[in-house]
Amino acid sequence: MSFLSPLSLSRDAVVATLRAAGCVFAEDEARLLLTTAGSGPELAALVDRRAAGQPLELVLGWAEFRGLRIAVEPGVFVPRRRTEFLVEQALAQVPEARVVVDLCCGSGAVGAVLAAALGPVALHAADIDPAAVRCARRNVAAYGGQVHTGDLFGALPPALRGRVDILAANVPYVPTGEVALLPAEARDHEPLTALDGGADGLDLLRRVAGEAARWLAPGGCLLVETSERQTAAAVEAFTRGGLTARPAVCEERYAQVVLGTVSLAVPGPPGA
Repeated sequence: MSFLSPLSLSRDAVVATLRAAGCVFAEDEARLLLTTAGSGPELAALVDRRAAGQPLELVLGWAEFRGLRIAVEPGVFVPRRRTEFLVEQALAQVPEARVVVDLCCGSGAVGAVLAAALGPVALHAADIDPAAVRCARRNVAAYGGQVHTGDLFGALPPALRGRVDILAANVPYVPTGEVALLPAEARDHEPLTALDGGADGLDLLRRVAGEAARWLAPGGCLLVETSERQTAAAVEAFTRGGLTARPAVCEERYAQVVLGTVSLAVPGPPGA
């Protein structure tokens, strides 16, 4: 079904089409779509996709994240603006970081903006989803980043143990029973592996917190985003993993981050 004829491509027509489809910020979205489209038929196709419910970022092919345009594509988690708070906390905690890991990297947005802010770093990103890995490689290439495919720490080069200054792990934290309650843009267009965090939403967080101390350098920091009601349990998981944990909150962006630090490096298993 076409929502907009290529013959009716005025800004007002685009705005009206988007507003009728329920887009709250129709004027802003129209401006972005008009700027992105290279031709009338292309604009009509983009408007049709957006009006049909596809996330704006996937229609555009990029998402703005802390001043950078991050490439996104179908089947890849779209970076949230609230996650910029995690980046800010990382930069404040370890402003001289030289080794950065973006775990559960999705598009690689977190790693890319950290590298852009820090200057020359050894940047590694990892995700279990091959589509995310492909997308992340596009976004971290300008910073010399390496992207690995695999399950959490199992994807990383063993040589990184005890050397990581910033370990950003934007793990999925939606409880399984609440995934169906997410907005359709997320539920229908983003991979379940990037949303479902298990029965209480903390399955992957606990796994990361349990191993992170082996990978962090002295003074290094693990940062994980979570929800307000999960914060206490997340702090407990960090503490059990040998980390000194504290929560940080940004009410304006409704963002909750838990930070964990180590004062001494924890060695990896014998023979590593």
